[in-house]
Amino acid sequence: MTTTTDAIPSALKAKLDELAEQYRDVGRQLEDPDVLADHEQVRDLSIRRSALAPVVEGYQRFGGLLDEAAELRQAIASGEDAELAEMAKAELPGIEARAAEEIEAVKAALVSSDDNLVGSVILEIRAGTGGDEAQLWAADLLGMYEKYASKKSWAFETLDFTGGEGHGGLRSASVSVKGEGVWAELSFEAGVHSVKRVPATEAQGRIHTSTATVAVLPEPKAVEVTIDWANDVTEHITTAQGPGGQNVNKVATAVHLVHNPTGIEVRMQESKSQHQNREKARRLLMARLYELQLREAEAERSAARKGQIGTGERSEKVRVYRYQDGIVADQRLDEKFQLRQILFDGDLATLMSALLEQRTAQRLADL
Repeated sequence: MTTTTDAIPSALKAKLDELAEQYRDVGRQLEDPDVLADHEQVRDLSIRRSALAPVVEGYQRFGGLLDEAAELRQAIASGEDAELAEMAKAELPGIEARAAEEIEAVKAALVSSDDNLVGSVILEIRAGTGGDEAQLWAADLLGMYEKYASKKSWAFETLDFTGGEGHGGLRSASVSVKGEGVWAELSFEAGVHSVKRVPATEAQGRIHTSTATVAVLPEPKAVEVTIDWANDVTEHITTAQGPGGQNVNKVATAVHLVHNPTGIEVRMQESKSQHQNREKARRLLMARLYELQLREAEAERSAARKGQIGTGERSEKVRVYRYQDGIVADQRLDEKFQLRQILFDGDLATLMSALLEQRTAQRLADL
């Protein structure tokens, strides 16, 4: 009886066998009463199992089809039953075709499995060029992501929010988004988002171009980032400040962290509790250090791996939202999308599907 070794490269088989063992291990953990009592651990393990399932279950179906094909070949070769041999000859091509389709589907799931394992990200939005209108635009983007998170049943938590001046909007915001497939989809959003529209502040009806930048940071578990909080991080406690720099309260609750080895700084003042601001600031600092690690690792990889985690530079313009035409143009895709559906309704499903399909094809070409 044949095995999967006969039909796929040894390196691919080794990777699939490794993932199959991880899948079994996750299943065992989810049956442990101690684990089931920890809702956070159950959520993380469930996301991991969901990410591994398409690969492992497809791999199992593929193995079953190969075994079935081997039995048919044996029936043909034995020559003991002519009628059975003819039936086997007729059935074998279909089984082989199904096996070929299954392994291609497994490969497609495999190149996305690492992305799907990341179940929590920190989304940072900052107003770019365009003054007050850019701050209004940044607020619109934040609303779009919040609507999409709701449609996906993702948890959406505001970590920090700095309001805009003048007509409102926001200068910057950091939010935590948690749920299945959150990194696989939102990683596409990193970069510059440009809007072409007549601003509310424009008296003569002229179209302006404003921008906002979006950064998407995979939020790591504590075991993935090691920080010597006592020796490597300097903490400053200050009073929270408003848009103009003035103090907005008399109690020192704002937290400013500096990671001395890298120079990365984090400020958090959203909460009135110093303890909560410190906890959120540490989460954000860990995420930024994790992103730095990913980018450094990516720089060492070959050009053939370009397009995977960590390659989206913030300076890249990824999307233009054109109010006059009612369309959204993503710079990575040929097709256009409806502005109302994307921005106003927060329905990015079609757009995300197209981007995922494109990335999967690119990664398969690199295998």
